Amino acid sequence: MKKLKQQENKKIKSNPSLTIRKVRKGDEKDFLNLVNALADYEKLKRPDSEARKRLIRDGFGKRKRFDAFLAFWDSKPVGYAIIFETYSSFLALPTLYLEDIFISPDYRSQGIGWKLFKTCLKEAKRRGCGRMEWVVLNWNKKAIQFYKRIGARHLSEWLTFRLDQKKIKSLLRK
Repeated sequence: MKKLKQQENKKIKSNPSLTIRKVRKGDEKDFLNLVNALADYEKLKRPDSEARKRLIRDGFGKRKRFDAFLAFWDSKPVGYAIIFETYSSFLALPTLYLEDIFISPDYRSQGIGWKLFKTCLKEAKRRGCGRMEWVVLNWNKKAIQFYKRIGARHLSEWLTFRLDQKKIKSLLRK
């Protein structure tokens, strides 16, 4: 942890032009470009035009379903994080869920990811969250190493299950 702090201070001081802030009106294009970049990185299909409209509505509209942060390097958008709250009945506190955290490959190893992650940690604290959770793809070794290095615990006893929209509709017809 001490090493991370030293790297963060060294890298951030060597480039004072790193800025992280909440998304706002006018950031839609930059935000969607970064979402596309994450899809490309994970070898997934990019959001179609309808999904892009929903992302803008749900992140920038009147009834926001998630919050997002953008990271800028010399005014260029190079990363983002999407967060939202879930709730722990056992803690009786909200949980900050980190849906996405992504830094463009050309800008990695500059301390940007750590600073963006810390922004999410500060938001969890500000909201009074009892914990912060996220998932990571099993092939993303660098991310896994980072999370282990900062002391995050892998919850091996919990299995992630998912129903897609098609299956939800099918089950509701039964």
